[in-house]
Parts: sequence; structure tokens; C-alpha cells
Amino acid sequence: MKAFTDLYWQLDATTSTSEKVAALRDYFASAPAADAAAALAVLAGGRHLRSVSTSQLREWAADVTGYPAWLVEECYAHVGDLAETLALVLPTPEAAADAATDPGLAELMRTTIHDLRGADEARTREMVMEVWRRLAPRERIVWHKLLTGGLRVGVSRTLVARALAEVAGIDQAEMAHRLMGDLPADAAAFADLLVPEATAADSRRPYPFFLASALDRTAVEQVTEDLGDAAAWQAEWKWDGMRAQIVRRGTDTTVWSRGEELVNNAFPEIVAAGSTLPPGTVLDGELLAVCDRHLLPFAMLSKRASRKHVTKKILAEVPCVFVAYDLLEEGSVDLRAMPLAERRRRLEQLVPTPFTDLLAGTAAADAGCLFLSPLVAGGSWTDLAANRAESRARGVEGLMLKRLASGYSVGRTRGDWWKWKVEPLEIDAVLLYAQAGHGRRAGLHSDYTLGLWDDGKLVTVAKAYSGLTDAEIVELDRIVRATTLEKHGPVRICRPTVVLQLAFEGVSLSTRHKSGLAVRFPRIVRWRKDKAPADAGTLADLRRMIAADG
Repeated sequence: MKAFTDLYWQLDATTSTSEKVAALRDYFASAPAADAAAALAVLAGGRHLRSVSTSQLREWAADVTGYPAWLVEECYAHVGDLAETLALVLPTPEAAADAATDPGLAELMRTTIHDLRGADEARTREMVMEVWRRLAPRERIVWHKLLTGGLRVGVSRTLVARALAEVAGIDQAEMAHRLMGDLPADAAAFADLLVPEATAADSRRPYPFFLASALDRTAVEQVTEDLGDAAAWQAEWKWDGMRAQIVRRGTDTTVWSRGEELVNNAFPEIVAAGSTLPPGTVLDGELLAVCDRHLLPFAMLSKRASRKHVTKKILAEVPCVFVAYDLLEEGSVDLRAMPLAERRRRLEQLVPTPFTDLLAGTAAADAGCLFLSPLVAGGSWTDLAANRAESRARGVEGLMLKRLASGYSVGRTRGDWWKWKVEPLEIDAVLLYAQAGHGRRAGLHSDYTLGLWDDGKLVTVAKAYSGLTDAEIVELDRIVRATTLEKHGPVRICRPTVVLQLAFEGVSLSTRHKSGLAVRFPRIVRWRKDKAPADAGTLADLRRMIAADG
């Protein structure tokens, strides 16, 4: 655990890419394979569920220290980081672990995290107390973050791949490919990751996804200035779905989400469609939910994607299709270095039916659920801007712009792929609740819950955490404290006095929200100091946007 703790603090202490890669390389080269596998799962963005609740940790820390619970809470509010707060208030360990007794990361994660899930509270408390007695404060901080599923390290999967490639002596792109999908679960799997030869697992893996950057200029003249001649670009609709790859190699077909999860069980009809492709084929595209020639809200697709098993009822209610927009592999040959124009030509031969034919009702009856992402016509940026203006009516988020000469890169490489999204929907909402932030915003109320009017009452509609300047957050924090009606831990219920302009990508009906509505990707645009709470929007205003949202 000490070695991983040292790595964590090294990564936390620098912004230098070369220093981070060096620290990662040194750790992976020297750590036991089992510990390296466990560290990789943490560093490469694997999903980590908490095995102990934060409220339990605060309660047990109060018992150990003899401090009243309210004092632990106040310390947490002041420090802003629970892992650090607990490490600071707990007594000095009885006997710090030495090299012989220091638990390895893999062992610690197995015995105190994985094995604790589902355990009764008495056993969990006993184990937590034992670890507190063994670890030094700086190690406790890291362990607390692992325990609660809240460990965040300032490294990307690209940097991890670069470090591992140096350790293994192979190309970075090949290592990035190997890191797709299931990460090594044990020492043997980690050793396989570093072998120079291809392994059996390589055939199932997707390619690292190429991600588009946001085009923050919206005026046609500015886009022209940035991107040059429109003839050098390919335009497609930006579908509001779930990015995925179909991998057909040998007799095996897999469907992978952009989150690098195998989703075969959630989308069996897409697996079946992929199985009709020639072996050695990889398609990049979008999973979309479509019923009766209409795109279904993303929330319905997301609900289905989270299932490990889909029933006939779900398949009927949320039928899905795969809309392909790139061909990454053909005949077992990697095409990613090939210009997009040629990849597109080959894709059109492989998947000839445009998705718009399905929406128009002109697709052949046996077209199945595999379609081609249609190109958006436009001989100039003015023409493309006019098409972009129709996005909401079509149920899409805007346009994708891709340079025809571009290869298929890895990650968010700027310059060749851009998303030219429509302007967000907006509404003025009233601040109802505020919660203290963490990290550099510790002690300031920077997380806000906003509401809209409905029959003379304010009803919560969204939470927002970004959009205000540091100076505005400080000013708003003073107002929150001065207008507090009730306190519930770090949350304050405020007298409605502040109006904030809320932006979001879409709105849909929801049975999970009190308002009956859900907004997508909410964020604050600005503080409307010129408006009183009575001037804020209503739920009726939000409902009317559902039609406008497509």
C-alpha cells in the first residue's frame, strides 16, 4: 500500500506529463504483478463501487476519537475532503507498517473493499478499525478514497498506456488497444498485458475511440475562418445516442460502449446484426432507440443500456438500431490510418441503407437494425448552418464535422473532428438549496439545487455545479448563509432570493423526478441579478420545450 500511496502523491503533486509518465512507469516496473493489476484498475478509470458508506465512516471516526458527531461534520465542512478529514482526526496508528507487514494494494483491496460488499455492519466496522490502526495518515487518505469509490487521480488512460508501453517495450497505440474492455484482474492477466506478442484476448477488443472536440464558435464567418473550405469536410448529424463499436472477428461478435463496457446482453439484436458482417470487421457508430419511425429520448436508451438482461417486453418498448459512421477494420486490416473519405466509401458498400430511410419509412422490410449514418448536404458553411438550425426538429444535437483527409485517431485529438452543436435550451430558475463544495471550494456553498414555479410553488428541477466565477461563488455563498432557513448537514435550505439562468441540452418526461421532468446536462449560464424570483420560469415553460427539443 505504501508504494501505491507514494505513486498517488507523486501524481497529485505535479502537472508535468513527463513526470507523471515516469512515476507510472517506475511503479508498474517495480510493483508486484497483482498490485500492478489492482493499481491499473484504479488508474485506468475502472468502475469502483463503494463498500462502506461515508456516513458510517464519519460515525465510526466519532466513536474512535470521542469527538461529537457534529464536530466531525464541521471538520469535514472546513476541510472539504472526507478522506483527508478522517485521516486528520483519527489517532496516530499504534504501529506503522514496515516493509514486511505493509499490506499490498491487491490484498488490501480484496480484504477491505471487495470482500466487504454485502458484509454485515459489525464485520465491516471491525475491518475498518483494524486498517486504521495499521496505516499512516497519508496512506489512510488514499485508502479512504478507495473505500468510498472516490479516488480520482490526475492521469488519463492515454498516460497510463504510454507508461505501460514503455515498460512492455511495445507501441503505445497497441497498448491503448489492449487496455480497451476488461482490465487485468490478477497477476497473470497483468503479465499477459506486457507480452510483446498478440494474445487471444486482443481479438475481442474494440479500438480506442476517437472523440470530437467542441466547436465553440457558432457564427458562420467564424467557423469559416477556423475550418477553411467546407469542401474539405464531411458533415453528419450529431445523434443523441450511445457511442459504440461492433467488433466482428472470427466467429465472435461483441458490442462495446464508449465507456469500454461489453454490452452484448443489453443489445442482443445489435449482436445478431453484427454477426452478419464479414469476419474481420469493426464499425464505429451510435446506438439509438427508435420506435414507429421516431427517435426515443436518450433516457429510455440509457435505461436499457444499464440492464444485464432485456426481456421481450423491453425489446418491444425500446427497440434499438446501430447507426454506423466509420469503418475501422475490414478483412482484418486496420484502416484507421486511411483517409476518412476512403473509409466512408468502403462503409457505404458494406452498410448501404441510410438511417434516414428507416425514419422516412422507405427502408426495406428486411433492413434489420444496422444502418448508415447519412451525410448532411451542404456546398457551403451557410448551407450547413441552415441544416444545423433544423437539428432540434430532427431530434439531433447539431452537426459533426470531420476532415475528409483525416485518419481515425485516439482520444480527443483536436483539429480533425468537431461537434457543432446547437445552442442549449435555457430557463431562469430559483436557487432553493445549496451544498458546500469540496477541494479548493471547501467551505463555500457551490453546489446548487434550482426550482421553477408550478401553481404558486417552487418545485426542484435540477442540480448544477458549474458556470459561475470564483468571485460569484464567494458572493453567492454570503447570500446563502444570510438567507438560510434550515440546515441539514452540508445542505442549506435558502429563502428564495436568487435567480440563475440554467442551460441544458434537452428535456424529457420523467417518473423519477418530483417535477415530472428531467433536464440533460444542466449548468449555470449566468447570475440573473436583474430578475426577482417571481420572474423565474415555470414547469409549463419547461414542458413546452419538450416539443421544441424534438
